[in-house]
Amino acid sequence: MKRDADVIVVGAGAAGLMTALRAAENGARTLLLDSQERLGSKILVSGGGRCNVTNRDVTERHFHTSGPVGVVRRVLQQFTDAETRRFFEAMGVPLKLEETGKYFPVSDSARSVLDALLDANAAAGVQLRQGQKARSVAPEGEGWAVATGDRTWRGKAVVLCTGGLSLPRTGSDGSGYAFATARGHTMVRTCPALTPLRGPGGWPADLRGITLPVQLRLYVNGKRRAEYAGSFLFTHFGYSGPAPLNLSRHYIREGWESEALRVGIGFLPGWSPERVTDWWAQRAAQSPKRAVSNVLDELLPARLAEALCELNEVPGDLPLGQTPKGERNRLLHSLTQFDLPVAGYLGYEKAEVTAGGIVLNEVDANTMASKLAPGLFLAGEILDIDGWLGGYNFQWAWSTGTVAGRGAAAYTGR
Repeated sequence: MKRDADVIVVGAGAAGLMTALRAAENGARTLLLDSQERLGSKILVSGGGRCNVTNRDVTERHFHTSGPVGVVRRVLQQFTDAETRRFFEAMGVPLKLEETGKYFPVSDSARSVLDALLDANAAAGVQLRQGQKARSVAPEGEGWAVATGDRTWRGKAVVLCTGGLSLPRTGSDGSGYAFATARGHTMVRTCPALTPLRGPGGWPADLRGITLPVQLRLYVNGKRRAEYAGSFLFTHFGYSGPAPLNLSRHYIREGWESEALRVGIGFLPGWSPERVTDWWAQRAAQSPKRAVSNVLDELLPARLAEALCELNEVPGDLPLGQTPKGERNRLLHSLTQFDLPVAGYLGYEKAEVTAGGIVLNEVDANTMASKLAPGLFLAGEILDIDGWLGGYNFQWAWSTGTVAGRGAAAYTGR
């Protein structure tokens, strides 16, 4: 039976574009199918439209999975963050390092990243077919058949780069999970990750727009389960920014097992309670008549300082020297160990990635080949792994795409 390609890649997101390129570079006739007419929507909206390509420090520590971390390490070693930087530089997309450790294109445009990938695929001879939503992916004879709305495509190997459930407006619908489980693969329950947290109704309306560095902690039944330091943003619905986004997957998954969740926030990251107490004592000795809120303004945005005074029932205009011990201790405690009211989280519509997916120990870390179905490969977000905010999930896409593309090409004898 005539084949349309050696390798068929299903999904033209970050992982799919890299997979197809690597397969073609290694001599395989490659077909790339995508359900959307407009490609790369998730790339274009990432990083505020700038695309956080990778990070200066990428290790298995920056990822979550229920599977063996050795698989993560092995995949990342085969195409590192340094190689990613050289890869994009060679394609005419110079990158710049920001203080946060994130790498962005110098152009500050995600479009430059997408265009470079599309141009490279075209130059490598990849056949791109848009508006081709896969309805089934199944073995056929000694190869694989991918049925779309109007025809069936045949190849020797197929790579699932269908993503997860995050940002469904970009075309992510989780269909790849069904294709993989139909071939015997196991699913780890999915949930949104890197998604904002919701505050209770009516709070913190007067704080929205305030951003500051914090230490955010998740407690389950009184035990600390996760902790992240980073920027924090009060919004009209609750909380966003790197710290809440990183914490969200833990908040959601721990909530499946326990309702005894508590989110603690330290508004002065790196400060111990003792340091805060010493700071207050010094200010009170130097200027006992200064108002409490005026002194707190040295450490916090004014509106936040006022809110903490109100929540702790400490008049903001009260002189430092006249603050009762109980009120003082309560206020100082809230600077480093405030209980942040969390009412829930935003869903897949706002999530940057999906936690959960196809278990890692069912794929070969050296090729991304399925251990259960010969000729089937998996790459990207479809797998049970999610990274921190900061370019880690894109690095996983570049690394798994590279490994899967090379592995699939080798499988076809190329």
